[in-house]
Amino acid sequence: MGMSAEDERAASPRDEEWPEAEKAEKLARGAALKWASGVFYRPEKLDGLGHYRRRETQRNSSIQSRLKSTLQSYLEGVSAGLEQLRSAAQEVQSVCQDLGAARWALLDSTDHFQGLQQMRELMEEHMQLASVVQVLPQIFSVHEVFSHILQLLHGQHLLEAHVELMVVEQLRDDILSQLHLRGLSSAQATVLSYFSGLQDLNESLAKQLWDIVGSSLRLVREDPVLFVTAVRIIEREEKIDNTLLLEATFLPPGRPKGWRQKFYQVLQDTITGTRFHAPRMDAEGPGLAKHLAALQKDIVSELRVVKDLMVQCVPAHYNILSLCTATYHQALSSHLQEILREDLDKQGLFLLLEWALHVYHSPEMMGHPDLLPEVDVSALDPLMSSELVDQTERRYVMKVKASVFEWMQRTLEVEFKEWFREEEPETDHQGFFQSALPAIVMQMLNENIQVASLITDSLQQKIYNMALEELEAFLGRLQEALVQCGKEHQQDRAVPKYYISHLLAVLNNNLALSNSVSSLHPDTACREVPASLQAALDRMQKKATQLLLEELLLDLQPLCLQMPSRKWLSGSQLVGSMCEVIDKYAKDFSRVRKPLFTLLLAESELLVANQYLRALLQRKMVCKSREERSQLCHRLLQDATQLRELFCGLGLERSQQSLEAVFALRELICLKDPALLSLEVLGFATKYPDVSDEHISTLLDIRGDVSKEVRHVVLEMMAQHPQVLPEGYRPIFSTILVPVPELPFCLRKGKCA
Repeated sequence: MGMSAEDERAASPRDEEWPEAEKAEKLARGAALKWASGVFYRPEKLDGLGHYRRRETQRNSSIQSRLKSTLQSYLEGVSAGLEQLRSAAQEVQSVCQDLGAARWALLDSTDHFQGLQQMRELMEEHMQLASVVQVLPQIFSVHEVFSHILQLLHGQHLLEAHVELMVVEQLRDDILSQLHLRGLSSAQATVLSYFSGLQDLNESLAKQLWDIVGSSLRLVREDPVLFVTAVRIIEREEKIDNTLLLEATFLPPGRPKGWRQKFYQVLQDTITGTRFHAPRMDAEGPGLAKHLAALQKDIVSELRVVKDLMVQCVPAHYNILSLCTATYHQALSSHLQEILREDLDKQGLFLLLEWALHVYHSPEMMGHPDLLPEVDVSALDPLMSSELVDQTERRYVMKVKASVFEWMQRTLEVEFKEWFREEEPETDHQGFFQSALPAIVMQMLNENIQVASLITDSLQQKIYNMALEELEAFLGRLQEALVQCGKEHQQDRAVPKYYISHLLAVLNNNLALSNSVSSLHPDTACREVPASLQAALDRMQKKATQLLLEELLLDLQPLCLQMPSRKWLSGSQLVGSMCEVIDKYAKDFSRVRKPLFTLLLAESELLVANQYLRALLQRKMVCKSREERSQLCHRLLQDATQLRELFCGLGLERSQQSLEAVFALRELICLKDPALLSLEVLGFATKYPDVSDEHISTLLDIRGDVSKEVRHVVLEMMAQHPQVLPEGYRPIFSTILVPVPELPFCLRKGKCA
């Protein structure tokens, strides 16, 4: 089934010319071999070889016939195309010949065209002269038209007057345009002079239009026809302006008129001028509230007129409602700034802030149901800027501060006079002394803070901060008044008559203020009292407590001066008398609330212990024998026990008492073996770290049996173990000054004692 050598040689030129054919033939032969090997793989299949050969021969014949038919149809199509191309080439050649002939004919007719150009120019000149002849009657009647237009204007026939005015303006503008196109600028002045009356008529018409616009809010309610007429004329002129600006070839004098923009300006000036130039007296004092109420009423009324009536009289693109709303808003903003330039009182400032921040946006004004939803000022700038609001709030705070100071000062003066009255201060339902001062002060501060909360949170915070500052300053002045009262009482203890009672009332008042301050804070979750104010309250309490203790001290001092003495040592009633004085004061102290009563008891007990130790150490008594020392220890035990039981009975626990120092000191005196003093003193100094070497030295002197060596050891041990005051320790000995021991003085030839 392979190819012969002749066939290969015959196919070579074709293969070189058609490489695709060679590839296709190889693929076909390969397929045929594959098919034959699959069919004749067994010898018995060779019997059907003849059958397969006939079938393939028939297939090849069918394929060849179809190929010949297809090729014949392609050849016929190519022949037809060639024939059409030949015919088209002949037609193109014919057309080129005709065009050439036409070109030569046009070149021969050039002279005839020049004659036609002259005729065209004559025709244009004729048409221009004809148009001039047509408008000559209109030109000659211009002044009569001017008179007629003026009559129409006087009769307020504005539409008719404007129609005739537009005709005359069109005539003038056409003439000026023709002169402009021909470059005849010198003739334009003559035309303008001839039509000079147009300027006066335009001004007269414009004046009437702006008068109508200025009265638009009234006219749309009473006679909207006149207002609509003015708007129609304005729109006509606006349309003419736009047309001339678009052509941009020639702009007549006086154009563009811009009457629509002028309409907006006149309307805005009318709104601004009629409502926001009130007399100065209306913006001050009580008149301000009336002035703002009038503005509120008038603005709402006029915006309702614009929304319900004027909007229907003007084109939608005017956005007349938005324009008027913005105008009122801006004018109000400027007007409020003018009012704020005045020296307003606190009521005026409050009214202005409340009106601008709350009333203006409320349903009573710009949020009125009759205005919504068309009127919306939320997209506009704030009526008062944040800076202006903050500045106004600060001015208001300063005014309130001055008022609060004045009110507190009067309250303080009344309170000071109350101290010198010939009667006790008032009491509450529990019998505690008090006055009206805390209620008055807190009510005044709280009212101002609550009023400020009606404006903004920032103003409320500013007023709160101011209130705390003023309360702190007031406490300082109250303390100064209390000191002044104390000085007058020192000069004459009978004045004031109920000095102690009023001091107790001051303490109760101070506690009431301290308990009420936290309620002033705007934030209920934050009730912390500022440190500076708390310090002022503490100073006030400390000063009143100090004055009370000074009174107690004045009554105790005569008794303390009698000890130590032999009479006291032998068993006098000095401490009993002291207990009577203390008990008397304790009864007075019961007129204050419990925390203050406990404080006064503790301070009184400390004072008593301090005075007892002071008397013992400053006016030291030296024991001459063991019996005297034992007697002194017994007296100390009896006195300290009696005083301790007194204070325990009054409600002061032992752990809070300072009289334990007397018991500890007694142990040092009662110690039988002086050699053990160093250890006992060290324990004493550890328990009472404010005790000094001088105190211990004085104590050793009181014993009367301490040698120099033991004294030296004790003082040396104290020097080796310096003590540090622990936090919260209440000093007992540091306020007790003991006399410095006298050094021996020797003459040159004398003996030392």
